[in-house]
Amino acid sequence: MSGEVDCPGDKSISQRILILGSLLNCDMEIDGFLDADDPNSTLDALNKLGASIHRDVKRIYLKKRSITFCNPSEDLNLGNSGTGARLLLGLISGLGIKSRLVGDYSLSNRPMSRVISPLLEMGANIESKEGTLPITTNACSINDDYEYLMPLASAQVKSCLLLAALSSKNNIKITESKITRDHTERMIEFFGGEIYYGNETSFGQIELKNRDLSTKDYYIVPGDFSSASFIIVASILADNSEILIKNVGLNKTRSGLIEILLLMGANIVIKNKKILSNEAVGDIIIKSSNLNGVDVPENIIPNIIDEIPILSIAAAFASGKTIIKNAAELRVKESDRLNAISKGLSKLKISHEMFDDGISITGTKDEIECDDIIDSFDDHRIAMSFLISGIRSKNGVTVQNCKNIETSFPKFKDIMNSLGMNINEKN
Repeated sequence: MSGEVDCPGDKSISQRILILGSLLNCDMEIDGFLDADDPNSTLDALNKLGASIHRDVKRIYLKKRSITFCNPSEDLNLGNSGTGARLLLGLISGLGIKSRLVGDYSLSNRPMSRVISPLLEMGANIESKEGTLPITTNACSINDDYEYLMPLASAQVKSCLLLAALSSKNNIKITESKITRDHTERMIEFFGGEIYYGNETSFGQIELKNRDLSTKDYYIVPGDFSSASFIIVASILADNSEILIKNVGLNKTRSGLIEILLLMGANIVIKNKKILSNEAVGDIIIKSSNLNGVDVPENIIPNIIDEIPILSIAAAFASGKTIIKNAAELRVKESDRLNAISKGLSKLKISHEMFDDGISITGTKDEIECDDIIDSFDDHRIAMSFLISGIRSKNGVTVQNCKNIETSFPKFKDIMNSLGMNINEKN
């Protein structure tokens, strides 16, 4: 594999800038937006709430409007987007809007109590189907100076509560036990908001005080590190490979996979580092590498939770054992990802052991043979990860239910094939 590629726009940041930009109610151009199912579901829901978001081939345009938000006349369908559902629930609760949020089968079975419970404590008026979608919101009054100690590490929960406080013009203090991705905080700061961070005696504390944000007419979405991770591991596993990925988001709370792969012996170089819209961005050069198994540090797990499926593929072809623990969150993603990883590795004949909160993988340096079809369990990251494993297979790897890749990486097949892979669709 060889070549260079521009990294697709970041899915999480694309959704956040739509939400925060609509709250700012200003004229703004957004460059680098990810045109995929999840961000588009959030876009459509915001327009139903009264936002004025338009697009052309390359950019998104937010228009200032005379009426800020309104009660939608129909359900807000977030499709498969957990980020969209949880973050919009925070915005809507803060605004006191009457609405009904729905999603597809997968999203309708994902836990929402983790955001519903603190929102109810804040004063939100929410009804749900036993903590899952559909969720109904009604007029309410959000409390000022709310304080929340997060029982689990979740950037979506943190962002939801920050948006509820921001949209209701209230203060909030959140304490997290492990640092999670900070895109929402960085975006608030980019627009002039003030986030106060704890010191050594108040580790993980985040406090929002200044809610009077300023407007800007332009925002650049960096490349999605989670999408880049599939290209990175593919280049590592392929023979005589060298790939340049341009414009990759390198936020330290997001790019922990690079740290793990370097520990495993990967040949990775980062260059052209810069800051765009308050996010670190750079280019990544990856070459073929011989990997060694590692014990993944537990404190980094919250920041690589979306990359664990593709890390598992890297581990499958590393010398020795890789152990991943403290990752129970994987069980409540788009699928039970621990189970999906285990099922797929079994069909690759890779030795492994699954735990309640993780997995141990004993890798092989040999090429594999896979005669069984691997089920993606309708999960985009599982689908892409096991397609990448085909690089080290004598007879290829077949993965079923890959339509879900459209939720986050619509050009995955075309980009990977342009770099030297051979991914074909079968009817």
